[in-house]
Amino acid sequence: MSTFAIIGAGPNLGLAVARRFAREGFTVALLARNQARLDDLAAVLRSEGHTAEGFATDVRDTVSLQRALDTAAERLGPVEVLQYSPLPAKDFMRPVLETTAADLVGPVEFSIYGSVTATRQVIPGMRALGRGTILFINGSSAIRPRNEVTGTSIAFAGESAYAQLLHDALAADDIHVGQLIIPLGIGGGDPAHEPTALADTLWGIHTDRGQFRTFVTPME
Repeated sequence: MSTFAIIGAGPNLGLAVARRFAREGFTVALLARNQARLDDLAAVLRSEGHTAEGFATDVRDTVSLQRALDTAAERLGPVEVLQYSPLPAKDFMRPVLETTAADLVGPVEFSIYGSVTATRQVIPGMRALGRGTILFINGSSAIRPRNEVTGTSIAFAGESAYAQLLHDALAADDIHVGQLIIPLGIGGGDPAHEPTALADTLWGIHTDRGQFRTFVTPME
């Protein structure tokens, strides 16, 4: 049985996507910093008849992230689908003229170093399976930088560039890399931005294996 691993698992989009993939037969590995919250999410999924387990990790801690992904694969099965979608910290978001070089360390570790560590850890297993999908989720600042969120704008741009390079480099291995841009955030009254709808969109990216970037709604 293959595993769907989500980095940045939470009770809204994370749980919705986990349910969507679990319904299709995937075991679910939930990764985030708080083990108690992960245990609660895993318990919800198990109560619905799915196989799920939580693995506490910090994406800014390379060894911790590598260990968590390896342990997930050992306990639940090889990771066939990886979703990288941790929620950035508020202190990453400062206006450009207030942002120092030191202020960029956290966002870069979070969005670039973390995503590189995670993907490199699962690619060998995907190659062994002969298939795989890596999903990146970002807001609009990933492709349209905003002054008030300088740290995430810079870090998301780097993450996006890395993801697109992966998309091209891994296609021959039948590993699809896709990015979902959510311009207006999750929820907010727009049906397309609700967690269950976004989960369906992510499932479609996994199964359709088409273009690199998908927009939930067009950006003006």
